[in-house]
Amino acid sequence: MTTLPFPLADEPDDQARETGRLLFAGEVEFLKGVVGMDGLPPDDRIEVCFAGRSNVGKSSLINALTGRKGIARASNTPGRTQEINFFTLGDERFLVDLPGYGYANAPLAVVEKWQRLLKQYLSGRANLRRAFVLVDHRHGVKAVDEEIMTLLDRSAVTFQVVLTKEDKVKEKDRAAILTQVREKLSKHPAAYPEIVVTSSEKGDGIETLRAIIAGLA
Repeated sequence: MTTLPFPLADEPDDQARETGRLLFAGEVEFLKGVVGMDGLPPDDRIEVCFAGRSNVGKSSLINALTGRKGIARASNTPGRTQEINFFTLGDERFLVDLPGYGYANAPLAVVEKWQRLLKQYLSGRANLRRAFVLVDHRHGVKAVDEEIMTLLDRSAVTFQVVLTKEDKVKEKDRAAILTQVREKLSKHPAAYPEIVVTSSEKGDGIETLRAIIAGLA
């Protein structure tokens, strides 16, 4: 049993793995893109959201989770980059794709509008069970990641860090990066005390993440 703070999530047992597989083998469809609180669908389902800075691999991860290569393209088409995108996951869950943050080239007015919408969404969505904050495993937690984590703290939304692009990290760098991530997370009261390590390309961690989502009640 590890005594490290923020240990890596264990592999799911057979039952949890199968529950996760069945959930994501079912129907997954793009529902709508939302630009204001009045456009949100009814909060009558369990909901999880994915947040991450631009180019962290969010679309690739959602595609890997759902087993559908193009499902997350809806959030990357022109005009939708600043929308909150809702996907139905079976009859009882929503997957929510939040716009990438940390986009240095976006106009200030666009960034401010997005930040307002994000704050409203996070503070006003009673059915939101967990936010998954994606962090590039090669770089660890950056300042823009800490901004979203602080916002989640203030909104009292439990978040779990998912490290992406694990296959692109050099073996000699892994321990130091994990230490940095754990140190950063220790400052955030809303951080869930386990880290999920993934590679969308190789499939690492996908079954674990599916099982976690399926297990949220």
